[in-house]
Amino acid sequence: MLNPTYKKNNLEILISTTNKINLDFINLIFFENKKYNYPILIVNQSPKHLNSRKPNVKVINSDTKGLAVSRNIAIKNAANTYCLFADDDIIYKHNFYEIIMTEFSNYPKADIITFRMEDKQGNPFKNYTDIRNHNKKSLRDVNSVVIAFKKDSIVKKNLEFNPLFGLGSIFPTGDEYIFLMECLDKGLNIISSPKIILSHDSKSSGKMAYSDENIYARAAIFYKFFGYLAYFKLIHHIYLLKKNNMINSNQLVSKFLIGVSGINKFKSIK
Repeated sequence: MLNPTYKKNNLEILISTTNKINLDFINLIFFENKKYNYPILIVNQSPKHLNSRKPNVKVINSDTKGLAVSRNIAIKNAANTYCLFADDDIIYKHNFYEIIMTEFSNYPKADIITFRMEDKQGNPFKNYTDIRNHNKKSLRDVNSVVIAFKKDSIVKKNLEFNPLFGLGSIFPTGDEYIFLMECLDKGLNIISSPKIILSHDSKSSGKMAYSDENIYARAAIFYKFFGYLAYFKLIHHIYLLKKNNMINSNQLVSKFLIGVSGINKFKSIK
């Protein structure tokens, strides 16, 4: 049961989107909810302005680019105690709010709680690790749209998303992993909840580990955290892709070289 000390609607939904001209997409996000009077902050990256007449929906129009930049704008402008990252292509479960707030009630010392999601067919979105307290390995399971957090915990530690990573950036994936790794390194308590709070299309950039863009970005992440050990990490990653039949033998060298180019790019700008 939800702890009565938690104020109703004290969870703010931080939606990152681009090129929106109306709020119709919100109806799809809350399709399974009878109404949505939760505080909502939309960061709309677009040359056109999106306006809101709904008292619970605030819009920030920005001419910036990149999902990481959008998330940072949302963190800076959030006004509530608890926040939840969101995109414009998810569908929340009817009881997602109660699930999240109940978990914060159950784990009052948690700074961040990550949840799970399923695809549109009702299957688990990925093979999640059964663990309560996140570690560096388990953070790889997490997608940004299932990250709920206490705003003060993030702000006090000056934590933000790295603008080099994520959709629309130089390295188009890995933004949430880097963000959570830095949260962990700064001593935040990150809890993993097995509860499902939303559904998402099974096509996701994070699931395309074999793509050139993913390998390029992943290799840069390897270098960020492991330095020159990144080359061995990259070899191991390519090996796993081959072992899992995600690439064939003829692609081994080309995929490795793509990773090396990602490392070189990161080294040149870090």
